[in-house]
Amino acid sequence: MSVLLVEKSGGIATITLNRPEALNALNAELRNAIERAFRELAQDGEVRVAILTGAGRAFSAGIDLKELSSGRMEQSGAADYDMIGAIRDLAAPVIGAVNGHAITGGFELALACDLLIASEDAQFGDTHARVGIVPGWGLSQRLPRLIGIGRAKELSLTGNFIGAAQAERWGLVNRVVPAEELMPACRQLALDMLSCDPPSLRRYKQMIDRGYAGTFSDGMALEQKISREHLADVTSEAIAARRAGIQDRGRRQQS
Repeated sequence: MSVLLVEKSGGIATITLNRPEALNALNAELRNAIERAFRELAQDGEVRVAILTGAGRAFSAGIDLKELSSGRMEQSGAADYDMIGAIRDLAAPVIGAVNGHAITGGFELALACDLLIASEDAQFGDTHARVGIVPGWGLSQRLPRLIGIGRAKELSLTGNFIGAAQAERWGLVNRVVPAEELMPACRQLALDMLSCDPPSLRRYKQMIDRGYAGTFSDGMALEQKISREHLADVTSEAIAARRAGIQDRGRRQQS
């Protein structure tokens, strides 16, 4: 049985961690499979949105502690950052469908996504300090930027868990839905993204990510640069052709 499932349909790739018996713990095989899958998706011109989720009761319980304690994972952490890098490097937006526990390394995996939708039974926790390790996949830097330094320290320096409702209040997840509605909600978001102009969508993601990683001034300069480059490829006829569809969508969303 494959530890990772990849399904493609209509421009959407759904990537499912498939070690449900181990709560999708990230052993070496699964980590390598995730990196390979996202590198391959980056070369697939048909895939415009990706959804990352876990099979069974968990998104991911994090690093496989059995493998870690066996001595077979001395170089986990920073050495496996390419797995996270492969997700972050994908030009297409990545929606994280958090269907249960997202713990430590699984939490870091979720934070690599562009946005998160959580089921009502989702839980988040950073237990690095309790295990006796420190993060190497970006959690210490991404989490404070997302929810604020005080809240990030509360999570990381206690190892306490928070549920989906609190995660939504803190801005960690975009929204919380019943478990049976999780994948339909993520697919609808993916379809909304597919309805956007593909080059604009890719450049917009790049603009946000690169700008957010720098200063406000750097981000403004980057926006101006990318905007000029993009407008050079846009015709007034193309904008006019999309105008009616945008107006109709706006009327439908307001009704």
